[in-house]
Amino acid sequence: MSASLALSSSLEDYLETIYWIIQDSKVARVKDIAKSLGVSKPSVTGALRALASKGLVNYDRYQYITLTDEGRQVAQQLARTHEALRDFLIRVLRLPRPQAEENACRMEHSVDDEVLERIVRYLEFAEACPRRKIRWLDDRGYVCQLTGADLSCERCQNSWQSGEEPGEDGRRNQS
Repeated sequence: MSASLALSSSLEDYLETIYWIIQDSKVARVKDIAKSLGVSKPSVTGALRALASKGLVNYDRYQYITLTDEGRQVAQQLARTHEALRDFLIRVLRLPRPQAEENACRMEHSVDDEVLERIVRYLEFAEACPRRKIRWLDDRGYVCQLTGADLSCERCQNSWQSGEEPGEDGRRNQS
């Protein structure tokens, strides 16, 4: 996000909320945003004016609210960040969904791109690795501890599906 678009956490929440309302209902209205965020309509109006002045939303009183192209890009990034953090908190830390949602909402405003990218890569790898034997290598990212493979862990998956433990080199143990 450019320096001229520096948004407060509150404005980021409004932008993300507008994005999700539009995804669900095709249009966003002041009353929908107020209800979703649990704020007053005048608060929403003030936020919409601020977002419009930054070129992120199209807002005219008594009209539907839409995102500009730039607003949609920023909102999509905010949504991606929120989802990655929420999924990490649920899948890895095993937090209940309501607690994960609440914490992800607070965290999304301060996590930097490198941390977010590592979380996303971890989740992608963890989904692909049935054994969850994962480690980080600075030059390669997350790899399987057993096979050294990146994201595709075929030998480990084949061993897991057959019920056999792979050896240290990723091959099946021979009996």
